Amino acid sequence: MKKIYIISFILLSVIANAQTNNTAYKAGEWLKFRIHYGFLNASYATLQVKSDKINDVPVYHVVGRGKTTGFANIFFKVDDTYESYFGKQNNMPYKFIRKLNEGGYTKDIEINFDHDKDVAVINDKKNNKKLNFATKDDVQDLISAFYYLRNNFDVDDLEVGKSIELDMLFDDDGVFKFKLKFLGKETLKTKFGKVECLKFRPYVQSGRVFKEKESLSLWVSNDLNKIPVRIKAQLAVGSIKADLDAYAGLKNQFKIIMD
Repeated sequence: MKKIYIISFILLSVIANAQTNNTAYKAGEWLKFRIHYGFLNASYATLQVKSDKINDVPVYHVVGRGKTTGFANIFFKVDDTYESYFGKQNNMPYKFIRKLNEGGYTKDIEINFDHDKDVAVINDKKNNKKLNFATKDDVQDLISAFYYLRNNFDVDDLEVGKSIELDMLFDDDGVFKFKLKFLGKETLKTKFGKVECLKFRPYVQSGRVFKEKESLSLWVSNDLNKIPVRIKAQLAVGSIKADLDAYAGLKNQFKIIMD
C-alpha cells in the first residue's frame, strides 16, 4: 500500500526556523495551517504550546494535530497527532508521541529520552516492540526541533546557499541528519497582508513521496516569532501547499508590511 504521509511532512517542514535569546514563543501559542492538495482544500494542521512537568522538570508540551476535511476525506482520510515534551531551559526532548491514521495506515510510536544514559527508547505500540538508540545531547524530535531552531540560530549568521544541520529522531529508522538550506528573503502576500519571510529548502528523500530531493520550499516570518507562513512541495503525484490560516498567543508582534 502506498503511504503518503501528508501531515508528517508538513510538520517536518515547519522545523526550519532561526532566532536567538529565547524570545520566539511562549505557552499559549497556537498556529493553524490550511493545506491544499492540488485543487482540494485537503486538511488543517495545528500546533499548540502548553506548560507541563515531567519528573518535576518544567517542560513545554506541544501538541500537533492534522486532519483532512470535507471532500478530501473521500480520497485519503488523515487523522494524525504528534506530541512533544521538551525542557523549558535546555530544549532537550523528554518524550515524543506519534499517532498516525492515514488512508488506513496506522502508527503508534512513543519515544522516551534518557539524557543521563544518552539513549532513547522507542516503543512501537502497534507492533508491540521496543528499540533502543544511542543519542547525543543535541538530538531533537520532530516537534522539539521546530522550537529549538527558533531560539538557537541567529538570522544574521545565515548565509544564502549555506545549510543548517540537526540530529533528529522521530521514528524507528534511528537518528538522521536533517539538512536545511537558506535561500534568502522574500515578501509574500498572505490573508493577513504582506509578510517578509526567510526562505528555506529542506532536503527530503526523493522517490516514494517527493519528486526530488529539493522538492520542498518553506517560508518563515522574518520577525521575532519565526513562524511558518507557507510551505510548498512537488510530490511524486501532484503538489501540496500549506498556508498559515490563523494564530493566537504569539509572544511577539506578527510583523506585517503596511502599504
